[in-house]
Amino acid sequence: MSEKVLLVDDEHDFVETLAERMRARGMEVSATTSPIEALKKTETENYDAIILDLMMPEMDGLEALRILKEKNPDLQVILLTGQATVEKGVEAMKLGATDLMEKPADLKALTEKIRKARARKMIIVEKKTEERIKTIIGGKGW
Repeated sequence: MSEKVLLVDDEHDFVETLAERMRARGMEVSATTSPIEALKKTETENYDAIILDLMMPEMDGLEALRILKEKNPDLQVILLTGQATVEKGVEAMKLGATDLMEKPADLKALTEKIRKARARKMIIVEKKTEERIKTIIGGKGW
């Protein structure tokens, strides 16, 4: 099963090129240049990782991250930026970002971070499933 990724960046050429390179590595990639469209996509689709640009005109990446995490705290979000600062990095981590990478992103490193994000997501899903099963079994009085 391949990694399912949502790529969000306001630079159209960058999004298309990175999406193509990720698909060549076997990933299932949805791409958009709109953080608002990305928020809508996460309401109907499930992703192993979301790659989100930090600086976008329509909506700041930190604001998009905050909204994403409010709706679903389990989302694995990796921020990309051409203007990384320690302050932004700390804020992103406080908001729940999985990682922060500088552009141009090394594809090998990004791929590894996506795989780790997917593994973390799978662990979270397994734990929640176990908790639901325990609750169901505990309620049956067997």
